[in-house]
Amino acid sequence: MVGIAQERQHAWACKEASMHYRDAVVWDKAMALAEQACRLSGTLPAVERFGLRSQLSRSAVSVPSNIAEGWSRESRREKAQFLAIAQGSLSELHTQLLLCERLGWFDPEPLRPIHALVDEVSRMLTALRRKLRNELRGTRNE
Repeated sequence: MVGIAQERQHAWACKEASMHYRDAVVWDKAMALAEQACRLSGTLPAVERFGLRSQLSRSAVSVPSNIAEGWSRESRREKAQFLAIAQGSLSELHTQLLLCERLGWFDPEPLRPIHALVDEVSRMLTALRRKLRNELRGTRNE
């Protein structure tokens, strides 16, 4: 079963690499995640306006922004770098959401779909980064 899932991710990643970033599923899902996270950050206590609320919004916006910037780069190495930055921002966002849960600012149940979206975007970014890494290795051997 894992083999089939990996084949589908690889086929998806190959298709993704040839289109405009606005047509990429990973960018679209990252945008949906950013929208949800920014709306959610508005429900944080007012005292967090310049603290966690701001950090949450910035990390959420950073994910689709870095995917878009990487997509627009010419070299595979630069694309991979921006996708790595997007993945780092995604981890930052996830950590901030978990912290807000632990502090009792967000109820865990309504966050389940957001956590699922974080996981999905993470898997997509991992597949794209792996594809680029393998392509870079292949060009060095030629």
